[in-house]
Amino acid sequence: MAAAAPESVVVVRGIVNRFRSQVVHDGLDMDVHQGEIFGVVGGSGSGKSVLLRTILGLQTPRAGSVEIEGQDLARLHGDALRAVKRSYGVTFQHGALFSSLTVAENVQLPLIEAGRLPEEALEGLAELKLRLVGLSPDTAAKYPAELSGGMIKRVALARALALDPKLLFLDEPTSGLDPIAASAFDELLLYLQRSLHLTVVMITHDLDSIFRTCNRVGVIVDQHMISDTLEGIVENPHPWIREYFHGARGRQALLKRPGRP
Repeated sequence: MAAAAPESVVVVRGIVNRFRSQVVHDGLDMDVHQGEIFGVVGGSGSGKSVLLRTILGLQTPRAGSVEIEGQDLARLHGDALRAVKRSYGVTFQHGALFSSLTVAENVQLPLIEAGRLPEEALEGLAELKLRLVGLSPDTAAKYPAELSGGMIKRVALARALALDPKLLFLDEPTSGLDPIAASAFDELLLYLQRSLHLTVVMITHDLDSIFRTCNRVGVIVDQHMISDTLEGIVENPHPWIREYFHGARGRQALLKRPGRP
């Protein structure tokens, strides 16, 4: 008996994004399976961030559709659309924390927007989420300017997890971090993915992070996406993929991959 096909949490079909005469995506398809960490890579100008904005509904494509948990975002409005958007968490490349708010207040924002909670509950939930990402309670009273780059990434992750989503979108989560901090973030992501049963879509250029965390990878080339298991992508003959994964940095990352001698 054949194994059942994996359930897709995110389904992108036929996406076209064009800015004047520049075609960024031309019929791009993408599937993200439940419970996996799916990495999205591509060269500069390939439209990784444009794709993320399209999936999140921040960018309207010229054609194509995006479904999250079976819901076509273009067909949703009002409360139905807000409900879908509350079902996932997002972190952006530089954290996107509000500099005038404390760490606790940043983490509490999604909770406040979702509905009224007593102040004591907000404080307790913020502390719980900060502990979940490895930050001590005394971090709550600090402001973003007082944090290291790694701590900012973790606060942004705590905020993304505030509403207990099962789907996470991460935009360059290890960008700007030193190798030790980046490795620690990867280990945190793997721990959270396993313990909270998360599905993760991660845009990244960090080869170490790809080899450390990703189950499958989607590569944006020639305005389309080539998706496969990590092993399949590494063996793909496309010239850009070969150069990216088999260059000096790619070979080093492959050698450091967990489970290799």
